[in-house]
Amino acid sequence: MKIRTLQADDVARLLAFELANRAWFEQHVEARSPAFYSAAGVGAHISDYLDSHHAGTMHPCVLTSDDGAAIIGRANLRQIDREAGTGEVGYRIAGSEARQGLGCRALEHLMELARGQYRLRVLSAWISPQNIGSRLVAEKCGFTRDPLAAPQVVQVNGEDRTSHLYQCRL
Repeated sequence: MKIRTLQADDVARLLAFELANRAWFEQHVEARSPAFYSAAGVGAHISDYLDSHHAGTMHPCVLTSDDGAAIIGRANLRQIDREAGTGEVGYRIAGSEARQGLGCRALEHLMELARGQYRLRVLSAWISPQNIGSRLVAEKCGFTRDPLAAPQVVQVNGEDRTSHLYQCRL
């Protein structure tokens, strides 16, 4: 497995990854718009993410197979605020690759980017209690739930789910 920055020519690989794992992801996180699931939709998504990357507010990454032919996961450092020293992380691993340590490797990569390249001091993640895998990854990497933060509510599989704020000091 390799981790690298998302590239403009990742459209076909990213679309294949998202289509193959759509049902898996929608069990755990808010569904994407149906318009996303096309070459044009994924192309626009990549363009938006790369614009944010060039602006310094996001660092989008993909996890690939060793030969780089297939995307097997995603990891994003977003809402980068260098003045405040903060950022937010998110990650998603293919269902077929789950429970193999890739989530931890992806999050560790984002933490290193946050520390080294962006000089951030605090990272956050929003995780629902039902998303046990993401919670375990975050906790293993040193994130703890902030009991004072107001929860967010998102729709997952047609039902409201509460997400809680987890944070890690770098």
